[in-house]
Amino acid sequence: MTRTATPRKPRASSQARIEAILAAARELLAEQGVAGLSVYSVAERAQIPPSSVYHFFASVPALLEALTADVHRAFREALRAPIDPATLVTWHDLSRLIEQRMLDIYNGDAAARQLILAQHGLSEVVQADRQHDMELGELMHKLFDQHFQLPAVPSDVDVFALAMELSDRVYARSVQLHEQITPRMAEEGKRVFEAYLGLYLPPFLPKRI
Repeated sequence: MTRTATPRKPRASSQARIEAILAAARELLAEQGVAGLSVYSVAERAQIPPSSVYHFFASVPALLEALTADVHRAFREALRAPIDPATLVTWHDLSRLIEQRMLDIYNGDAAARQLILAQHGLSEVVQADRQHDMELGELMHKLFDQHFQLPAVPSDVDVFALAMELSDRVYARSVQLHEQITPRMAEEGKRVFEAYLGLYLPPFLPKRI
């Protein structure tokens, strides 16, 4: 009988060091952007040898990919957080609630803005973000279907992931112009998200709950 090996969890000491490295990278990213990030600056901020950083993360893109996964973990938690069905009259209410939760994460996390919304040109991070967006799109689809009776949507187009990417483009423009997501552009992002979903969802859907 062949046994399938299961990935080992890092030892407590290793996990603590990984967390220290990521925390240092997050601080530097928030303060200086991607351009100010290097293995040596992260090591200095974390007060550990550069070799320790290289042991867990072979390059700056590898560090940024880990941070991107961390940001998307927060997005997933936001989608899984409880929602009072009584607050939802139409699917538009759910759309705006979800986008506000995403905005709250961006507004409270400068590192998230630098990673997802700033123009850094790192293909590894862009690819990782896109992959995570696909996962978030699936979660979002399930969340909408949990509260409303959805019509069939195209299987060859990731409607919910695309809606999220489009609203992110609006937030990214605001960050590039104003170094923050302004209230005006936050509203525009919500409208873009809602408008794209509206291409596939009728104005009114029966509630499941």
